[in-house]
Amino acid sequence: MKRVQQGFTLIELMIVVAIIGILAAIAIPAYQDYTAKAKVTAGLAEIAPGKTQFEVLKNEGQTVADAAAIGLKNTNNCTVAAVDTNASGSYISCTLKNAPSAVASAVITLTRDGSGSWSCAAKSSANAALADKYVGTCK
Repeated sequence: MKRVQQGFTLIELMIVVAIIGILAAIAIPAYQDYTAKAKVTAGLAEIAPGKTQFEVLKNEGQTVADAAAIGLKNTNNCTVAAVDTNASGSYISCTLKNAPSAVASAVITLTRDGSGSWSCAAKSSANAALADKYVGTCK
């Protein structure tokens, strides 16, 4: 009586493992970039609401003493700071915490110029601009 072959051969299983390894080699760096960009975006989202209260205080003739004055507080993702110089250079910033190594200790800064326009910059802990793939809407 002839036995019918059942299951997979060793070479077939090895091919499947190799394919999974190749896909993982592609997916892991992409995922790491995604998590770094998500962390930068989250940091920006945490400080962006402070712009409104900052403008309210400026329109009332007050200065912003600190981040708490504009309703911002430190979180698990971000150490927040706000500085109002009553001239050019007023800003709100977020120093990232618990971030992937690509953006560890990066600083996202919303800067207000003398005319009331806001700009955004994201810099690494070494004070170099972050790569475009991480900054998202903060350009």
